[in-house]
Amino acid sequence: MKKKRSARERRSPCPLNASVEMLGDRWSLLILRDMMLRGARTYTEFLNSSFEKIATNILADRLRRLERDGIITAKTDPTDGRKLIYTLTQKGIDLAPVLTEMVLWAAKHERTGNQPLIQQMRQDKEGFIAAVKDRLAKQLGT
Repeated sequence: MKKKRSARERRSPCPLNASVEMLGDRWSLLILRDMMLRGARTYTEFLNSSFEKIATNILADRLRRLERDGIITAKTDPTDGRKLIYTLTQKGIDLAPVLTEMVLWAAKHERTGNQPLIQQMRQDKEGFIAAVKDRLAKQLGT
């Protein structure tokens, strides 16, 4: 039986490899998009916020992986003990510039939607990233 790797045990010491191992599937990136840009914080919000229609088992798995890798945290909802509230950690918030660049790259090379968001990013990329990071940091209480 194969031994599972811990979050710190990677196939190679290459930084890009570590990034790919944590974020290299589309669902993880789309979950982060929904958290950063759409304000999704609960399991149900993730299911309902995405045009891509993530399967429930994949959503549960990716949320666990993102939490394991320290990109998000999960806390019990104080108003409903059956629900979890997901929040980006500082490590997750630090991905805002990366996701912004990915959006701008795709908009440059592919036919994409959400042109108002893309225009906002293009007009003041640094301001856009700072606003996103500030809003997310407030959720953390920092």
